[in-house]
Amino acid sequence: MSTQTESVSTVATQSRAGKYLTFFLAGEEYGLEILKVSEIIGMQPITRVPRMPEFVRGVINLRGKVIPITDLRAKFRMEHDGSEDSCIIVVQMRGIQTGIVVDRVSEVVAIAEADIEDAPSFGAGIRTEFLLGIGKAGGRVKLLLDIDKVLASSEIAALEAAQSHAA
Repeated sequence: MSTQTESVSTVATQSRAGKYLTFFLAGEEYGLEILKVSEIIGMQPITRVPRMPEFVRGVINLRGKVIPITDLRAKFRMEHDGSEDSCIIVVQMRGIQTGIVVDRVSEVVAIAEADIEDAPSFGAGIRTEFLLGIGKAGGRVKLLLDIDKVLASSEIAALEAAQSHAA
């Protein structure tokens, strides 16, 4: 039994090592698994969709396809600073192509498993399940996001609703 547990644990641990696209949000550096990233595009006009949660900025037309745009600052309850370098990272989030607004993209870094630590526990009421871990690269700490866990199922439904209302 313990061998099986170790095997499962090893698989889960090994899956965190890899290449990450890093970006800044409110002065902090985050990382996304590069395999989840489709492309990076500049800011463009976003069409608001009524009755959407605050973190859903609206939708854009990306080469004929309507995709919802998620505002990570709003989702993480961070204040907006009107950054002029903002851009959109197009990702696959639980099978839905969506864009996330970030302050600026930094680089692609390879992070070894030895340089990734579990997210610390901050106590009851503080959710960290959307973090794959804390990566260390280039002398800096990067918060590695599990993009599939950033939004709850109900929030994914809101993205799908925004996409269908605008299509």
